Amino acid sequence: MCWPTLSEAPLGRSAAEALAAVLRAVADPARLQLVSLIQAARGGEACVCDLVAPLGLSQPTVSHHLKVLLDAGIVTRSRRRNWAYYRLVPERLSALAQLLAPSGDPGSPARPAVRSG
Repeated sequence: MCWPTLSEAPLGRSAAEALAAVLRAVADPARLQLVSLIQAARGGEACVCDLVAPLGLSQPTVSHHLKVLLDAGIVTRSRRRNWAYYRLVPERLSALAQLLAPSGDPGSPARPAVRSG
């Protein structure tokens, strides 16, 4: 799904509801870490077995968070033998980034800095 940028035009109700569902999916520290871990993984793909230790959560909890991301269309899953491998959906992340980007108009506010920590 592609949304207009927030500076282009107001969102309609259905687009706002769809966007809110995706934002809820990433509005969790563990899920944000999962997105980061998957993006940083070799080949852009990570096995659930390699995501448990970095998060310090149980395997069922990590699987739950991955399912939320999967249901929101942020990741895809492929099964290989006993393991599930996850990959980000770049179009979905790009759509989110584009939606939140300032329009570039001289009067538009600058993008706030994000601090890591």
